[in-house]
Amino acid sequence: MEELKEELKGKIIEVLNLEDVAVADIDDSDALFGDGLGLDSIDALELIVLLDKEYGIKLSDPKQGKSIFESVNTMAEYIAKNRTK
Repeated sequence: MEELKEELKGKIIEVLNLEDVAVADIDDSDALFGDGLGLDSIDALELIVLLDKEYGIKLSDPKQGKSIFESVNTMAEYIAKNRTK
């Protein structure tokens, strides 16, 4: 699971072009939106595409994203249970 979390942080930084953020800067339990990493709704769409391309996970209900994208921990748990790639 730790390996997945590290991989996920790297992919988030890469996909969202977070130039001033390093993998070590993101805590597993930090909020991704709002006060944490400060992502916005456009970033959420990018994360949905990331899940589909990298892990074969299609979110049919965008409202699911709110709980899935809470933190790196919640994303990693969801990916571990639902990945097809």
